[in-house]
Amino acid sequence: MTSYQANSLPIDFEADGEPLRVRGTLPAGLEGMLVRNGPNPLNVDPAQHWFAGHGMVHRFAFSNGEVTYRNRWVRTQRWLAERTGAQTPERPLGGGAALGLPRDDGVANTNVLMHGGRLLALEEAHLPVELHARTLQTLGQVDFDGALQRAFTAHPKVDPRTGELLFFSYGGPEGLGAGITVGSIDAGGHAQWVHGFDAPYASMLHDFAITAEHLLFPVTPLTASAERARAGAPAYAWEPQVGTFVGVMRRDGSGAVDWWQGPVCFVYHVMNAWERDGRMYMDVMQSDAPSGFTWPDGREIEGAGNARLCRWTFDLRGTGRGFTSEVLADVVGEFPRVDDRFAGWPYRHGWLASHSGDEDAFFTQVAHVDLADEGRLDVYRLEAGDSTSEPVFVPRTKDGQEGDGWLLVVVFRGAQMRSDLLVFDALNVAAGPLATIEVPHRIPNGFHGNWVAADELAASSHQE
Repeated sequence: MTSYQANSLPIDFEADGEPLRVRGTLPAGLEGMLVRNGPNPLNVDPAQHWFAGHGMVHRFAFSNGEVTYRNRWVRTQRWLAERTGAQTPERPLGGGAALGLPRDDGVANTNVLMHGGRLLALEEAHLPVELHARTLQTLGQVDFDGALQRAFTAHPKVDPRTGELLFFSYGGPEGLGAGITVGSIDAGGHAQWVHGFDAPYASMLHDFAITAEHLLFPVTPLTASAERARAGAPAYAWEPQVGTFVGVMRRDGSGAVDWWQGPVCFVYHVMNAWERDGRMYMDVMQSDAPSGFTWPDGREIEGAGNARLCRWTFDLRGTGRGFTSEVLADVVGEFPRVDDRFAGWPYRHGWLASHSGDEDAFFTQVAHVDLADEGRLDVYRLEAGDSTSEPVFVPRTKDGQEGDGWLLVVVFRGAQMRSDLLVFDALNVAAGPLATIEVPHRIPNGFHGNWVAADELAASSHQE
């Protein structure tokens, strides 16, 4: 069992912690909160995919040199039904509508971020669920004044220059179709526009990218099929023969979607995208096939996973509609992040949770990639038995140099069966943590999280 697998089981409690013990020096400018989300089922079911566990949000609040911790399940209809013993229909991942099942508010287990004064727990098959920014109390679904009807991505993008939140959903009204919806929420949390279009085929589309002028939608051949789901076969399965496409749309949603084709591969996450001198670039974690899924007949996919940081290049000056891919750095991992002040624009620094060369060393490193120095790696390797989560960048100041700030990383300590929150100098990860914040229990493996600065928290709609 790898260290990452050892931290896969849920915890069965909610906590309101006193100030946590800090070893080392906590940076004086670190004021705000780190929020993270991930699946944490009430009852472990070996037949249920890990992705389907109820969302649990973890909140680390930094104030006046102290750090406090709180966690809460997102109290969705499914969570409440399971808690009370009520019967609810089983819903395959993403396929509820396609199978004629009633609409609900999902599991809200993939991401959590602040926008427009609201703290939103996200997953990709349902609407956002708002939480109280301080207590994490569940406040209910958000449809942005009726602009949204069914789903919202777990990976919306905030334009750092306008504060606009760009989003999409996939699957169409039936849940497993080729329809994609895309839209924009202004900085105040109000819908500006929503448009729809069809992909070349139905697939899982977990993430997308923005540039100054365009939106990019990677459609890779993890296909979706309501017919398969009804027959008891995988709703999502690997069919590489259908090819890989990227839909390119203007930022304002106008005009037709332009489809580009590239190497057959799979992508969960995008690091960043931008355009310059008639070309667009999109940096992604690319693998040969998706981990955690199968062929249509249920067979395991050999060689799945092992995502590498790759750059996709689109030449807008020519007439062709093919893009190329090249490996950027000698690193394998997932959960790529950037300095969000440079999202959608040319950038230099990226961070990710990476694997070492050992076969059982899964998410055992925190890696910083310097893309201006030929993909030079700056890596901190954890002790044997430990594993890391997604790193989150925090700028030292709002208008400082790219990468000038800190990296926050929740890590699992296998020998002690508990977790720590590590604080790094973001541009010198290999030097080790500046501060270690000790958590008295485990924080189970999760997906994504974000930093909320103190002034943004103070402006929250629900923070007192």
